[in-house]
Amino acid sequence: MSRVTVNQPDGTPTWIELAVPDLDRATAFYRALFGWEFADGPGYTTCLLRGLPVAALKQASAARRQWTMYLAADDCDATAKRVAEAGGTLITEPAEVAGEARTAIAEDPTGARFGLWQGRSHPGCQLVNEPGTLVRNDLVTAATEPARAFYPRVFDYTLDRNEDMPDFDFTFLRLADGHEIGGIFGVADAKTSGWATLFEVDGTDAVAERAREAGGTAAEPEDGLYGRTAVLTDPFGVEFSIITRP
Repeated sequence: MSRVTVNQPDGTPTWIELAVPDLDRATAFYRALFGWEFADGPGYTTCLLRGLPVAALKQASAARRQWTMYLAADDCDATAKRVAEAGGTLITEPAEVAGEARTAIAEDPTGARFGLWQGRSHPGCQLVNEPGTLVRNDLVTAATEPARAFYPRVFDYTLDRNEDMPDFDFTFLRLADGHEIGGIFGVADAKTSGWATLFEVDGTDAVAERAREAGGTAAEPEDGLYGRTAVLTDPFGVEFSIITRP
């Protein structure tokens, strides 16, 4: 278990939210999947595990059906400026969210969308790296070189090739202290670029079956280098992955 009580270091994935067309259906699905409970907040519904925020849902029709990942920003305005200077695009300018955080939405040069999160009273996900919570985000793109140039300019990441997976085009993104926060996964035939969301679970096969029973879909689970994974799709076509780690 990892309990988070303060703002994460600059550039760390720190919050996730999902726009859905039907909140009731979404809460039913994710409750069945992860055991989440829900509380209404300012313009969205907070997903809770043991009473602590782990994600958010908001009612909206979204052209992009994916979880939005927010990276911690010590200074949201300054980071937003660096995004533009590095060749990214600001979709929404920095703004306050009910005293909880200062946020912005951006798009990198590959077209992948992400958020910036400067916590005020809300540091982001307050539980991570345990069943039912966020464990990892990786950028999946065919345009790896622009991505590898962009993110270190914005967040001062260092790049480190994943030698555990020599047959794959995968680069770790690390903070200055060497802490790994995610990676860039090159997929030559990827039609779009996006930050993939991975949740930890206790029993990949059982959670995949719960996804099917709750109105989603699930690919067959597979054993990999870091654990047993499966790709799931919720009732709205949002794809994400789950993993049971050794």
